This record gives sequence, C-alpha cells and structure tokens, in this order.
Amino acid sequence: MPARTAMAPSDPSSGSDETGARRADVRRAAAAWSGLAEPGDRTAGALLLAVGPVAALAWLRAAHDHGDRARAVARLRERIDDPVEELTPRRLLTALDRWGPRLGRVDPDRDARALRELGGRVLVRGDEGWPQGLDDLGPAAPACLWVRGDPRALLGPPAVALVGARAATSYGTAVAADLACGLADRGHAVVSGGAYGIDAAAHRGALAGDGPTVAVMAGGADRLYPAGNTDLLERMLARGGAVVAEVPVGATPTRSRFLRRNRLIAALTAATVVVEAAWRSGSLSTATHAAGLLRPVGAVPGPVTSMASTGCHRLLREHEAVCVTSVADVLELLPGGAPSGGAEETHHDPRDALRDVAREVLDGFDARRPMTLDELVPAVGLAASDVLAALGELELAGLAVRAAGGWELTAAARRPAAR
Repeated sequence: MPARTAMAPSDPSSGSDETGARRADVRRAAAAWSGLAEPGDRTAGALLLAVGPVAALAWLRAAHDHGDRARAVARLRERIDDPVEELTPRRLLTALDRWGPRLGRVDPDRDARALRELGGRVLVRGDEGWPQGLDDLGPAAPACLWVRGDPRALLGPPAVALVGARAATSYGTAVAADLACGLADRGHAVVSGGAYGIDAAAHRGALAGDGPTVAVMAGGADRLYPAGNTDLLERMLARGGAVVAEVPVGATPTRSRFLRRNRLIAALTAATVVVEAAWRSGSLSTATHAAGLLRPVGAVPGPVTSMASTGCHRLLREHEAVCVTSVADVLELLPGGAPSGGAEETHHDPRDALRDVAREVLDGFDARRPMTLDELVPAVGLAASDVLAALGELELAGLAVRAAGGWELTAAARRPAAR
C-alpha cells in the first residue's frame, strides 16, 4: 500500500484557500463543487488541488459572468506554477461548458442543512475524519464527502472492501457474510456499495460480527439506494456505521455514477476482495481501481461451472489477484500481512501436527465415552507403552484429557477435521 501523498503548501500568490479563507468557506465551496462537477472529473480535481475550492469557485463564477472565457483561462494558468495536463487551455474551456450551466442550480447551504437534519455532515480535506486514502486518487479525488452516521467508522484498523455481483448465488452471499463477520469480529470495517447480492450480504455479515460497515452511495446520502435495502442501511447507521456519497443530497444515482463510485470504495480501503462476479461484472472495476492504487486485490474462487464466478476466475488468471478462501487470507492482504489482535490462522488444526502413532490412537477412541488403556490397546493394535506415549501427545495437543478411569476426547478432537 503506497504512502499517503502529502498536499504541498499552497502559494500565497495563487489566491489559495490557505491564505486565510475561513474553514466554513472552504467547506461551502467544496460542497458546491461536488454538485458542479461529475464524480471523477479530473479537470475539476486538478483545479481544486492547484488553487483550492474557494478560489476555484470564484474563478468559475467570474469566467461565467464576464463571458471572456479564453482570457479567464489564461489568467488562471498564470496563477498556477507548471499547470498539470488536466489544466490545459482546451480542457479548461471544455470544462467551463460542463460546469457553467450548473452554477445557478447548486445551493451548498441548503444541501448542508438537509444533511444536518439527517444527522450528517460534510467532510473536506484536513477535517478530522477525512479518509486520507482518498488523497491517493489525486485529481480524481472527491471534492468532499457527504456523510451520514459515524465518519470514524473508517478510522480504525485497515478497512476491507467486499464487493461482487447483485445477482449473487447462495454460495456467494454465504461466503461474503462469513468473510465480513470474521473481519468485523477482528475490528476491521467492511466497505461495500449497499446494493443487492454480495454488497448486502457483506453489510449484514459485518453487523452480525458487531463491527462497523460503510456503504458508498452512487447518489445522494439522503437517498438510501436501493429502496429494498433501506432497512439494512438504517441498521448500519444505528450500529455505528456510515453511508457516504460524493454528490450532494438529492442527487440521482446513475449508471456512470455507479461505476465511478467504485474508485472510492477502492481508495477508502486497504484491500479489495471480489467475492463473486460474472465475466463483465461492474464490481471488477473496483478491483481495477484498487490495483491502480497499489492496493492488494483478492478473489474468491467458485465452482468452475458457475457463470457467477467467471469474473473472479478471470482476476485470478489474468491479473495479480490473490486467491481468498478464508478470513485469514484476507488479513494477509492488509498492511503487515498478519491478523490484527493476534487472531489465529483459521486453518490451524492441532491434529495436523500429530505423529502417525498419535493419529492412530486418536482414531481408536469412542467419541461418546471415556476409554481405559486396556480398551485402547486392542482397539488400535499397538503396545501399551506406545499408546501411553501417544496419549501424552494428545493431551499436550489439547485433544484428549484424563477422565475417571481413563481418557476421553476434548471438544476440539470431536470437531470435524478441515478438508
């Protein structure tokens, strides 16, 4: 996972927000830009990084009102040292055609009030609670986040994205719920898109594990989408999770916004796992974004006959995805590569380390009752001294204990062995 990209101090001569604009002005301007530019607009993002949201908004209004757009673009570029590729004159002029018509429609104060009535708030860069992973998106980062619930849900141990198909199978939803529950139980937030199928299973699994879970919306944070998952999303909010969006309240979820929000899911998390996906599933774009951000990607294999898993198999075969079959596999993808809190490897079985003689004695037990040495010796066909030595090994492994008149198996020994 790459180091966080630090924001360079702004040049006072550029009219940057750093020269004294109040924090409230920055927040208001950033909220306005979230409605002016479509998600992932790299020209808008580069402009905000270059001069800040307040100065950028003032420039847009002046360019729109005065009409001489070419002169406005030239003056803007004079204020920016070494303008990046996204801020060429041609791109800025084209962007003005996109942003200008929306100027009269945005009302950040109205939208912020509507969000506050829902218990939410607007987050911008530099705020406590701003997920720094978003800064790795560079010019594609959101201008702000519209957050309902607890923004601290993403500030604990590294979060994990669990994504996949809406038309999921029972196999896929069961795996997603199990992975999410195990991650939540270990304190890791689970991030997904709030949709049907794998997304919903991941959110439910996290709630079952009593951990935080975050849904990234393609529309406004006030529009819990899809409507059929409203109860689930409300439960997430009530249990310390969050619903986040990069567009203002009231914004409509569209196909393009669904695809673009996937970059946020990838950037908000330390690893992305695709649980179940068809060959052209939209969830594969989340994996692509994660790989582009140098975040690890995992994929859960499915039956080779299942079309619902062909996308996962494609990731494993054609890309650098890691095969994920357990919570432990996911934890290995996270920074440090080890389970947080000292969680044990889920595949560990004390029977795996037994010598052959101890295995034979273990197999000779009657799991329903204690057995004496005299009963075990003929049952396994070994000398009494070998059986005694094996019983000591089984006791040390936590698989057998002394009982009245003999020995009996522990609960760990009665548990089915992993296959």
